[in-house]
Amino acid sequence: MQSTDIATSWVRGTLETCLLALLARGEAYGYQLTQELAQRGIGQIPGGSLYPALARLEKAELITSQWRPGVSGPGRKYYRLTGQGRQALAAHSQSWREFAANVQELLSSGAEVSDDA
Repeated sequence: MQSTDIATSWVRGTLETCLLALLARGEAYGYQLTQELAQRGIGQIPGGSLYPALARLEKAELITSQWRPGVSGPGRKYYRLTGQGRQALAAHSQSWREFAANVQELLSSGAEVSDDA
């Protein structure tokens, strides 16, 4: 498995949590979210991944959306975190910290094993 395949699977598994974290900072529309994810090193998220993830979050009532007319272009759909979304983000964040610590411990212990073991 190539590193890009691994990174893609990591993003697929964490995209919704990343979106909740971004929306905890304030409302945003889809393109803003993709730009922010890219700037933070998560990668370029295609619309075919982004919008279904946003739809799942909205269906779960973790976010809401609102269409607004564009000033000099087409309208945009803005997303906002709900109270339930804030609770889910807190739970996801705690789970992520525990998971990441366990993976880091595993990787560190693997690095300590010599090649002739």
